[in-house]
Amino acid sequence: MANIAMTGILEKMTGKDKDYRYMATSDLLNELNKENFKADADLEIKLSNIIIQQLDDVAGDVSGLAVKCLAPLVKKVSEPRVVEMTNKLCDKLLKEKDQHRDIASIAMKAIVAEVSTQSLAQSILVSILPQLIRGITAPGMSTEIKCECLDILCDVLHKFGNLMATDHELLLGALLSQLSSNQASVRKKTVSCIASLASSLSDDLLAKATIEVVQNLRNKGTKSEMTRTNIQMIGALSRAVGYRFGPHLADTVPVLINYCTSASENDEELREYSLQALESFLLRCPRDISSYCDDILHLNLEYLSYDPNFTDNMEEDTDDETLEEEEDDESANEYTDDEDVSWKVRRAAAKCLAALIVSRPEMLAKLYEEACPKLIERFKEREENVKMDVFNTFTELLQQTGNVTKGQIDINEQSPRWLLKQEVPKIVRSINRQLREKSIKTKVGAFSVLKELVVVLPDCLADQIGSLIPGIEKALSDKSSTSNLKIEALIFTRLVLASHSPSVFHPYINALSSPVLSAVAERYYKVTAEALRVCGELVRVVRPNIEGIGFDFKPFVHPIYKAIMSRLTNQDQDQEVKECAISCMGLLVSTFGDNLNAELPVCLPVLVDRMGNEITRLTAVKAFAVIASSPLRIDLSCVLEQVIAELTAFLRKANRPLRQATLGTLNSLIVAYGDKIGSSAYEVIIVELATLISDSDLHMTALALELCCTLMADRSSPVVGLAVRNKVLPQALTLIKSSLLQGQALLALQNFFASLVYSANTSFDVLLDSLLSSAKPSPQSGGVAKQALYSIAQCVAVLCLAAGDQKCSSTVQMLTEILKHDSSTNSAKQHLALLCLGEIGRRKDLSSHAHIENIVIESFQSPFEEIKSAASYALGNIAVGNLFKYLPFILDQIDNQQKKQYLLLHSLKEVIVRQSVDKAEFQDTSVEKILNLLFNHCESEEEGVRNVVAECLGKIALIEPAKLVPALKVRTTSPAAFTRATVVIAVKYSVVERPEKIDEILYPEISSFLMLIKDHDRHVRRAAVLALSTFAHNKPNLVKGLLPELLPLLYDQTVIKKELIRTVDLGPFKHIVDDGLELRKAAFECVDTLLDSCLDQVNPSSFIVPYLKSGLDDHYDVKMPCHLILSKLADKCPSAVLAVLDSLVDHLQKTINFKPKQDAVKQEVDRNEDMIRSALRTIASLHRISGGDCSLKFKNLTNEISKTPALWDKYCSIRNE
Repeated sequence: MANIAMTGILEKMTGKDKDYRYMATSDLLNELNKENFKADADLEIKLSNIIIQQLDDVAGDVSGLAVKCLAPLVKKVSEPRVVEMTNKLCDKLLKEKDQHRDIASIAMKAIVAEVSTQSLAQSILVSILPQLIRGITAPGMSTEIKCECLDILCDVLHKFGNLMATDHELLLGALLSQLSSNQASVRKKTVSCIASLASSLSDDLLAKATIEVVQNLRNKGTKSEMTRTNIQMIGALSRAVGYRFGPHLADTVPVLINYCTSASENDEELREYSLQALESFLLRCPRDISSYCDDILHLNLEYLSYDPNFTDNMEEDTDDETLEEEEDDESANEYTDDEDVSWKVRRAAAKCLAALIVSRPEMLAKLYEEACPKLIERFKEREENVKMDVFNTFTELLQQTGNVTKGQIDINEQSPRWLLKQEVPKIVRSINRQLREKSIKTKVGAFSVLKELVVVLPDCLADQIGSLIPGIEKALSDKSSTSNLKIEALIFTRLVLASHSPSVFHPYINALSSPVLSAVAERYYKVTAEALRVCGELVRVVRPNIEGIGFDFKPFVHPIYKAIMSRLTNQDQDQEVKECAISCMGLLVSTFGDNLNAELPVCLPVLVDRMGNEITRLTAVKAFAVIASSPLRIDLSCVLEQVIAELTAFLRKANRPLRQATLGTLNSLIVAYGDKIGSSAYEVIIVELATLISDSDLHMTALALELCCTLMADRSSPVVGLAVRNKVLPQALTLIKSSLLQGQALLALQNFFASLVYSANTSFDVLLDSLLSSAKPSPQSGGVAKQALYSIAQCVAVLCLAAGDQKCSSTVQMLTEILKHDSSTNSAKQHLALLCLGEIGRRKDLSSHAHIENIVIESFQSPFEEIKSAASYALGNIAVGNLFKYLPFILDQIDNQQKKQYLLLHSLKEVIVRQSVDKAEFQDTSVEKILNLLFNHCESEEEGVRNVVAECLGKIALIEPAKLVPALKVRTTSPAAFTRATVVIAVKYSVVERPEKIDEILYPEISSFLMLIKDHDRHVRRAAVLALSTFAHNKPNLVKGLLPELLPLLYDQTVIKKELIRTVDLGPFKHIVDDGLELRKAAFECVDTLLDSCLDQVNPSSFIVPYLKSGLDDHYDVKMPCHLILSKLADKCPSAVLAVLDSLVDHLQKTINFKPKQDAVKQEVDRNEDMIRSALRTIASLHRISGGDCSLKFKNLTNEISKTPALWDKYCSIRNE
């Protein structure tokens, strides 16, 4: 049936009437696009012939449809037919007249785009390549034919370049010869053709191409347009092959720099192309270009202001007086614009400089000295597009400063932040001049620079605010301003208001508030929303504290209220505006409520109404939290009952953020207005709360328990206590057995038990009993988790303290009884009793209970490990309660009891760690005693003992730095390796995140500890690596200065050392032990930390090859951190990773294709699964780098993954994480 219809269509296609032909071709297109279309051999021939014939149809729309028919046809007919069609099209290309040639070229491209199988591609290439090469190189071919052939060849190479490896040399020769063609269009298309070919060329051929191009460049007699083409060629090559161009930089960079400086006055394009090529090198060959960076920087700075046709004789600091004259100046300069293309050079220089900034974090300090002043000066650029590029480059500089100095507090004189701070006045002066310009685009760019500046240096504009206000005012109120400009100006205003102290703005509130309030009434919703956010900040600034001293805020209250209220009551507007208006009104009421008494009955019901709407309810709940926590005690009587009822209902909703916000708001409301809410409302809330307490959502649990405590604080009502005991207590006793319980939820649970004792009708004994019995192992679930015992013990201690001294001592009595009865059978009971004694003893002095220390120390004899460790924990914590009595006892025992030493040292550690956290002091005599004792144990054979000693020393160093740092330093030269390792680990324990007084004492001595990284003993080297890791994580600024010396030594620790690998003979088989494994793992983890905190010191290129590369092929434990490092580098220094991507692919490929042995145990299989997922996660990060496609190996790797179903599923799930 189909074939009969086809015959009819084919007949009409050859008819005389153009409309018939058009309709018939259209019908054919529809037929071909049907899924079930099939053609026999005869029909195939007819179809392909007729469509090729239709291409030459005199009616353009018919031939256009015929081209569209080609795409489905290629998929539906056999290979020989497609090859035949391409041959015919090649003939037309090379022989036909112009108009037919155009359509043949379009048709050819359409076919190439549709070829999807390799075999078909191969057949087509065999037939068309020789013809295309002939079209390009044969003498007498017209320029048009050459251009068409080059266009098609470019598409073919891009898609199938790696299928024609045998023809690469022939193709390259043919194309290189065209670079010297006299026709500019031919040269231009040849450049893109060679670039498409280059990505699949072998290294030898790539070198051949580069050498030839460089040779042409060196040839002094070449015409300048040829030189330009060759420079473009170099840039295109480097963009196409990325890091593979690295080895040729030594030949090319000096030539390009030389051309830039020696080109004739009017050869701007030559300079532009040279700078573009250098930009490409910076981004794609970061490792090999490093030695030329300084030269490139100076070249960029020179050409950033290259403007030979324009003399800038205006004074630097023009102010308002010269504004009127500027308009006449513009017409005077206009004549240069058409013939003057020097702006292209300036733009290329700005972009090249941006590439330098992005790819060289280690040059930041130098860039601030040399490039920053120049960039600020160039804000006055007269060509607007170039000015935008200058702004972008400066923004890159600011962002890079932010990246490199993330998390650094103190600013020394060499740090990029400090250098930036010095430039702020200049930046603002220059930007202010831009904000007076007429151009909207310029102003938007200027605000985006200011915005980035405030993000990187939050409080840097305090002295400059006054000068910026007119610019903001003008941007917001000028008739010609666009929404885009207003939004940028408002975002900047909001950031500035949020990051500076309120008093800075008080002189300018008048000038600021009116344009912002008029922006609230704008029609475009994004402007309105942004203006409302600014209003929120403005409210905070106008009245920073309740006293409102020093600034009269009253005149601003009603204008702001009116502006917001008009938006709040308006229903038909964007959701973003509604939400901003609600939040803003919440802030306004909580800040100015005492001046809005008449307005509250109007605006509060509107907010309650918004709680009823599903879209705005979350925002409204948060707004009420802000109002409830206001120190003004706003009068909510008109809406309170309704709000509480709504909120209670929200606790049942499935929406988690809503439940979370509701718990917080209820808490604030009950704290502030508890006396006005009836106990019946409390009961309903408690019933809802009970269902939210479980270990599946600890954050929610913590909030629910906090609310419970708030409810019980009102002790007058017995109903509440009863409801809590019946509904919430059972949930709490289930929760306490969870091994996940920690942090905020655990603290909330402790407070809950304390509040429960205070609250009416809940007896202490019943509570204590239920807590202790929750530790009993149940027949269904077996024993209670170790973590749960600690949680129970902490709650028991809090409960005892809340109940008062008498109950507390009776409980201690009971616990010691449990320990006295020799119950080595029931170990859970003993375990809990010891932990409870420790927790109570830490919070309260137990010296009134005679011999409690001896009772605890008896448990050191227990056969159970956990009882022993609980006893040492208990002894240490009891000592914290009364150091004077118990510390000498512990020290004495350590000296006399050799067997119990490890446990006693743990007790001592508990004491010292608690003291260092609480900033308490020891007596001098006991410090001396402790130190002698600890230093005697530095050389212990047991690693466990050495670690405890190191932690004790580190934590004492926090309390007594002046004594300890010298004592530790002396021992870095001790002949015993274990002592050297112990003191370095001690230093590691003394470096904590918060600032401590040890920091300045330790700073000058750090190198004597960290330089032990070159010690001959591996334990000492590992200790130094771990210490460096901790420094880099907690106090990077202390070690930054040492990194140039330390990094090479650290990298050396990542290498597999043959001398550390030994074979142990186990009789029937030999076992290989690698003693260096832990050290290598630690070294890679240290580099991982350094990438977060000291990126500007690490030169990633020198680390990736060879160190990271060898790590990717190391043991399982080393590969894991290496994968993490590679992912991090792909994100932070993509250009350095791209530069060596090919060499890393093999190791990743090996990892994802590794199959464990047949007899491998489950643990090995699981580890290998983790390994594969880790490698795939890295591949996913590499995939996100732009420009990764120029690595053929990486492309093939991702193709291989997509064809392996098992890997592809994992890869997809990882990318969706």
